[in-house]
Amino acid sequence: MTHEAAGVPTTRNDEDRQDDVPQDSDDAHAVQHDEAEPDAPEPAGPEDAEPRPEARLARAVQVAEQALIEFEIAVETFRVEVENFSRLHHQKLGPMYARLDELDALIAEARAAKTGDPEDERKAREARAVVMPMPGVDELFHDWMDTDGLSPEAAAMLTEQPVRPPKRVRPSEEARRLYRELARKAHPDLAQDEVERQRRDEFIARVNAAYGRGDVELLKELVAEWEAGPVQPPAPLSESEELYARLEWLSRRKELLTVLAKELEDGAIGSMLRMAPDDPDQLLEDIAEQLLGEVSRREAELAEMTR
Repeated sequence: MTHEAAGVPTTRNDEDRQDDVPQDSDDAHAVQHDEAEPDAPEPAGPEDAEPRPEARLARAVQVAEQALIEFEIAVETFRVEVENFSRLHHQKLGPMYARLDELDALIAEARAAKTGDPEDERKAREARAVVMPMPGVDELFHDWMDTDGLSPEAAAMLTEQPVRPPKRVRPSEEARRLYRELARKAHPDLAQDEVERQRRDEFIARVNAAYGRGDVELLKELVAEWEAGPVQPPAPLSESEELYARLEWLSRRKELLTVLAKELEDGAIGSMLRMAPDDPDQLLEDIAEQLLGEVSRREAELAEMTR
């Protein structure tokens, strides 16, 4: 039976069909196979798999860490510049400022001597007070010395630690009661092992400091802390929790650095540095030249007044 008889339209003759079929048997089999079966999708490789949420989070943490490092470098660089500029400003220009203060006092005193005006005399006293010598060491450390040298409060001040001076010479009765209670419960001699003794030693040191200041509220907090017992180690975090915690810490750290950078920029020295960001050393020279001019003008004024 012919194709036409079967009702299948013929688009080309048998010779054409014979010519199009590949002569090689393997090729012919391949063509037949391709016509018989559609292309099957290739299995997805590891590179095509969707990344885990933890992997994306870890990448975000890595990027945030690098950004924070760069920001810290920038802030620290500027801080060093501010510190160095301040030091050089004091070393190079401090004597000029002192000379200007002295000349201002001499001019004010000369004017008051000429006029006898009480207002001029008041201004002269104020100008002289600016250049009064610094108090001696004994005056600076009045009430801050004891038989063992510097008191703890003075040492804290010199090391830039927070200082809370005592409110009264003798702590209140409430403070004494709380202190005795804590000392009885937390005394290091009650420890059963070295780790516990160290914990008690550190705790009693805080108790003693609070009692020395008569800080009743802090002593109450210490009572509650002791009653609560030692702090238990936190439960281990999952991978995601650790990554989220790291991101939160990085964010808080950046906020603190932003505040520090703002304070540096808005400070007197930082503001001066912004005036000449490319050559701050030349700025010092320019300021010194201006101050020398001011010194010359004041010296001329003083010479004219005392002639």
